[in-house]
Formats: sequence, structure tokens, C-alpha cells
Amino acid sequence: MPNDHGDHEGSGQLSDLKVVEFAHVVAGPLAGSMLADQGAQVVHVEPPGSGDAARAMGPRRDGVPLWFKVAGRNKRSVTLDLHQESGREMAHRLVAWADVVIVTLRPGRLRKWGLDWEAVHRLNPKAVLLQISGYGATSSQADQPGFGKMGEARSGVVHLTGFPDGPPVHTGFSHGDAVNGLMGAYAILAALHRKERDPDFDGEWIDLALFEPLFRLVEWQVIVHDQLGTVPERSGNQLAVAPAAVINTYLSGDDDWITVTSATARSVLNVVRLLGLPEEDFATVEAQQAGRAQLDDGLRAWVARRSTDECLEELERNEVVASRVFDAADIASDPVYAEREDIVTVEDPDLGPVRMQAVLPHFRQNPGRVWRTGPALGQDNRLVYQDWLGLGEAELAELEEQGVV
Repeated sequence: MPNDHGDHEGSGQLSDLKVVEFAHVVAGPLAGSMLADQGAQVVHVEPPGSGDAARAMGPRRDGVPLWFKVAGRNKRSVTLDLHQESGREMAHRLVAWADVVIVTLRPGRLRKWGLDWEAVHRLNPKAVLLQISGYGATSSQADQPGFGKMGEARSGVVHLTGFPDGPPVHTGFSHGDAVNGLMGAYAILAALHRKERDPDFDGEWIDLALFEPLFRLVEWQVIVHDQLGTVPERSGNQLAVAPAAVINTYLSGDDDWITVTSATARSVLNVVRLLGLPEEDFATVEAQQAGRAQLDDGLRAWVARRSTDECLEELERNEVVASRVFDAADIASDPVYAEREDIVTVEDPDLGPVRMQAVLPHFRQNPGRVWRTGPALGQDNRLVYQDWLGLGEAELAELEEQGVV
């Protein structure tokens, strides 16, 4: 197996950060990906033979799974059998080496394997532990399994998504897992900020349940229920709690969907003028809300009579915020995505050149970069175990012979 010893992690904001993740599939690994994209040294620990289940997920080209090429990018892959005592001992050495530990195993398994908060803190008192689980480590259901869709359902988001006369709808990607990864990375950086400034920093345990990030992002649902006694319901492409009176998608004469939105009373008046309606009838926020149906019906008819290009040009001229609803092909050919350099081409040993999202957000002074696609299983065993942890050749060979790595 080829071994890459190059110092590829040197670019980005986090080039001296050491991370080990005992986390599979999406939520925990995406938190690690956010850090790896900014140059952190991220070690992804996988079971020998089978590896992370994410390696087999999603579509394939010529038998090669595509998803993990992105999900595992910029990381180091090592194999380790945590069912064996010597494997757990090696895991503890990785914990002692790391600044950040990411785990997604159930709390009972973490305690058994010495990867729970108490064990991690004992092994490495300054470590930041991100623990993502279905129901959180402190709930009565702490040891129940959980996946992202469960978290989405419990968060309130799915209840709000879809049309009033239809069923609740999950979004078309791993929404709950992905937002957990993003919030997990944010939480890690918040803890590291304190670590840098607090001489008495005593480690940190970030305990995140799968439903909590999306629950936090729907800012208004709890206070609306608490203060008004109402439960917001599905509103299609409008919003149960909208910032202003215009928001929906409309079908153009070319059969393209165009989304039109407003966020202020002033932006609603731009729509009023576009439709040739009397401005005095929509002078206040209250009047605009009362006239939502009239504005919605008017826009639907206006868009339907015009081509997509004509709609977008006229909407832009009237300072009405709108966009055609993009699919993946639109994104791949869009000039703004190209101008922003939001899609990069990376060389992959199995597939050749592949395109994927760039490192986001863009840091203009010291940007991160994509230096590898998802590595082969165990590709970095020698680099991590020998060069980084200091194992001798004979010690590593014995672990290999025992099937520990």
C-alpha cells in the first residue's frame, strides 16, 4: 500500500491541530472533515477488513463508491480492532497524542472501550472530546441507537417541511447528520479558543444529541409555542413564520421553477411595483401580510406568462431577489460557482480527476485546500503508528500479525 508522508496538512487555519476520530458514516466524520479541510491532521480510525460503513455508501462508478472520496478527503486512514485489548491500548495512545477526540459510539460502548469522557480526560487532561449520539449522553435513552433522520424528525424541522395537504418531508440529503458535523466543528473551535486563553483549561466534553443542532436553528418554534400556544405547520415553499409577505416558488413559461423571496417591507414593495399594484394598499407590514395571497397569486401568473430568462432579468431590474432552482448540472456549469472557485478538481488513484466542493468557507489570507480524496483503508497505518506515535517496526508487525491493525 503506498504511503504518503508529504506535509499536505500545512495549509489552512488549523495546520498544527491533531484530531483522532472514532466515528463512522456522516455526523462525526463531517466534523472532522471541516477541521481537515483547514489543515488539521485528522486520523480516521476504522476496523480492519471492513472499514467505515461509509466506504460502501452511495452511487458507484466502475464499482468504485463515490461518496467516501469526498467524505474521507484530507484525512489519514488507520485500521484498529477495538475489540482486542491491544487495539484499545493503541486507541488510548492516539487519544494521548491528539488535541481533539471525536466519537459517535454509544455511551456504554465508549465506557467499555475507555473512550468515554472520564477515560479520555484521564489519558489527556487537555483534550477536547466531541461526543455525538442519538439522544445525548445524559438522557434516559443515552444507549439507544440513532441516525440522522431520527434527529431531523425530533428537531421539529420535518414537521415544518412539505405542503399542508401532504406528509412531512425529509430534505434530500443527510440533513441532520450534516448539521451535527458543522455544529460539532464550531463547538470544537469554541473549546480550543478557551484552551488557548485559559491557563487552567481542564479539557472539554461536548455532548451533542442528533436532534439538537437543527432544533437550535429553528429559532422561533419554541418561543412561538410558549407565548402564543400555537404549533407552526407546513406551508409548502412558503414559511410558517416568514420574515416578510413574499416567499414561494413559481413555474415559468419554460417550465423552470423560480424562487422569489422578500425579507423586508421595502423588498415587498418592489414586488408590488413589479405587479403594478397600488403601493398605498401595501404601505405597512400588516397590510402586506394581509395581502399575501394577492401577491402570491399575482406573482404566479406573472412568472407563468414569461420565459425564465425574461423573468430573471425583469426581477433583477426591479431589485426583487430571485433564482432559478438549481440542480447538480446547473451548479456544475454555473459561472458564479466558477468565479467563486467553489468546485475543485482532485486527482484520485481509482477514478482519475474528480470534481467536488472546494474548501468552504474561503479564507483569502491562508486558505485550506483539498490535497487528497478519501484514502484507501489503512493507507496511513505506518505514517501514524510509526512516525507520529513512535511504534517500532517489530511492534507494528506484531499488531499486523494479530489482526489488530
